[in-house]
Formats: sequence, structure tokens, C-alpha cells
Amino acid sequence: MTRVILFNKPMNVLSQFTDRGTEGSPRATLSDYIDVPGVYPAGCLDRDSEGLMILTDDGKLQARIASPRFKRPKTYLVMVEGTPTDAQLAALRDGVTLKDGPTRPAQAETIAPPDLWPRDPPVRYRKSVPDAWLRLTITEGRNRQVRRMVAHVGLPCLRLVRWSVGDWTLDGLAPGAWRDA
Repeated sequence: MTRVILFNKPMNVLSQFTDRGTEGSPRATLSDYIDVPGVYPAGCLDRDSEGLMILTDDGKLQARIASPRFKRPKTYLVMVEGTPTDAQLAALRDGVTLKDGPTRPAQAETIAPPDLWPRDPPVRYRKSVPDAWLRLTITEGRNRQVRRMVAHVGLPCLRLVRWSVGDWTLDGLAPGAWRDA
């Protein structure tokens, strides 16, 4: 029987079970939260990003989830610096050209601030610079892709939370918690 685990990865946790980083400066890893032998992450989430990670004991399923070839949609809630314009949203919807080539078109819309848990450390707040939230759905998964896409259109990312992968969502899952799918 295939096991699939949904995990809400907190900020500053590595998307791996071990840390081969700087000696003497331990960083939190998946093993600090998940003590289930034989499961591995299907894809990764940057250390400074939060949200849904899927772990499984099925190598073929792991590849299908992680590979851009299968075009599995991944939805992110993105706090950006600035007020998105129609032109910026249109550019995201059309796909933007990054240093590693053009992205596939994304679904992009502004949303009301979502009801999320407080982030630790908190997002920096500046009275003189507005911020906004976007819901962005992509079907790829390049390194830091969402951050690079929003920065490319002039909206630096302040907070990034992966909300869903395919039909799996974070709904009801607290940071650092996991459940079987």
C-alpha cells in the first residue's frame, strides 16, 4: 500500500531529512518533524518558503509529482511588495522569460490577505511601501521559480506559501504538522 504524507513545512526548515550544511550550525530538517521510515519528499520547497510538501514511499509516484513533464498544478499564496497592475498580472499569465528560459503561462490573481498562521520570523513591514497577496498556479517547478517570476514583473516576494499540489491542500494542517493523505 502506497503511503502519501502531507506536511506543512514551516519557514527555515530544509526539505530534506539530513543537513550537510555548515558544521556547528544545525538547521531544522524534515527529520525534526517526521519520524516515518521509507518516505521521501516529492519535490522540494526552499528553506525560506512555507507550505505543502508531499512525501511518499512510492518512487514512481514521487517522480510523477515532482516532474514538470506531468504538469501537475501547484498553487502558491504569494505576498509581494507593491500593488500588482493588470499588466504585471497579464505578464505572469502569459509566462515570463527568466534567465533559464520562458516559463509556462501561470494562473495569477490578486486575493484578499489569506487567514494564515503568523510567520516566524515575521515579514518585514514598511509603512511607505504597500504589499499585496497573489494566488499563483504554475505547472513547472524550477528553482525558486515563483519568487523569480514575481520579481521579474517588479513585485518582490515577501512571503511564499505553497497551498496545494494537484488535489492535495494544506487545508486544516498547522505549520510543522503532517497527516496521511
